[in-house]
Amino acid sequence: MNAPAHTVDALVIGAGPTGTVAASMLRQAGHSVRIVERERFPRFQIGESLLPRCMEALDAAGFLPALKAQGFQEKTGAKFLRGAEVCDFNFGNAFSRGWEWTWQVPRADFDSTLASEVQKMGVPIDFETEVTGVTFDDERDAQGGRASTTTVREKDGTVSTIRARFLVDASGYGRVLPKLFGLDKVSGQQPRKARFAHLSDPRRSEADEPNRIQIISHRVPGVWAWVIPFSTGITSVGFVGKPEFFAGYQEADLEAQYRTMLADEVNTARRFADAEIHLGPRELAGWSVTTETFFGDGFVLAGNATEFLDPIFSSGVTLATTSGHRAGVLAARQLSGERIDWQKEYVDPTMLGVDTFRIYVDAWYAGVLERIFYAPDPDPEVKRRICSVLAGYVWDLENPYVKKGSRALAALDERIRSEAAQAASAVSG
Repeated sequence: MNAPAHTVDALVIGAGPTGTVAASMLRQAGHSVRIVERERFPRFQIGESLLPRCMEALDAAGFLPALKAQGFQEKTGAKFLRGAEVCDFNFGNAFSRGWEWTWQVPRADFDSTLASEVQKMGVPIDFETEVTGVTFDDERDAQGGRASTTTVREKDGTVSTIRARFLVDASGYGRVLPKLFGLDKVSGQQPRKARFAHLSDPRRSEADEPNRIQIISHRVPGVWAWVIPFSTGITSVGFVGKPEFFAGYQEADLEAQYRTMLADEVNTARRFADAEIHLGPRELAGWSVTTETFFGDGFVLAGNATEFLDPIFSSGVTLATTSGHRAGVLAARQLSGERIDWQKEYVDPTMLGVDTFRIYVDAWYAGVLERIFYAPDPDPEVKRRICSVLAGYVWDLENPYVKKGSRALAALDERIRSEAAQAASAVSG
């Protein structure tokens, strides 16, 4: 075999938020790092609404000054709509202590900013470079890891190899290592689909709190829409539901179908009636997938390369950045000579966050959260605790709606339904 083109302490696959955060943590610890990225930046990506919890990882990675300089739209909460009903969550009222705001971002600009910053830290990024194979050494090092040789192909067809003592797969939907080693596993989530576009927003100023993110419950059960305004004046609008919902639209092309969807929903019909489409419409499906293992001798999976649940609640970038941060810190410690218990220090806390979000995703599609959100006279303390989850503080075990999430939601839902039944009985009696 020819000599590798590069030899580094850590190779990161993917230059999105997961990979750049992980690379920053490794570089800050003094290790040599290289990133390979299949796409050319800037590039479009979904996942445009962040949560306050991800600000901690972005801060630790040293990215906040550059991000603040971009002038992204600040996000201080989330507004849920069902027809004329409104349920508003303000992150400043959350139960958990932490960040009270974050951003709504065009991901092309956001991801490019992170990539540029990590390059300034001394981490080279090979764009338009695809991983075609990975082999791990037979012998383990003193920390139980294995060095690897990664084969990559550049845009012009040039093939080379990169030697690394540790490998971080932050390849997102590309799922490089799961695909190479047969680690993909079917997720328990129901198959859903999203159709979305970036639109001009000529009537934004007419809206109540026009720059707030909106999550809209559609009249069709299990279908919802997002409205995410950017500071550029462009707004991202998408619809999510089971594939059969989208099959019901028979217009000639995707744009005509999408415009009919906008017209069919009362909370988007007027605002976007004559909006110009700047990007899209596009579709995304088959996102709910998981993996057999999150780590092995000499590698770790992070971000969407592990598991992606659903766009509802905007958990994607939060799980991506927090797992990237944790993976980078632990990999750096291992490269410095420590033996890491990856199950205890990485998988268990990562899955605590994933499973908490999973409870809320399932409760959303089961209609439980709609009953809770739109119930009359909500308990302010309960709302504060649920707000913490929606802010991404899904690791706060002081919050009973995290520690006992499923049982807490079920008990609250039962109480609300019982009170509604009693009220209906009193009226009919």
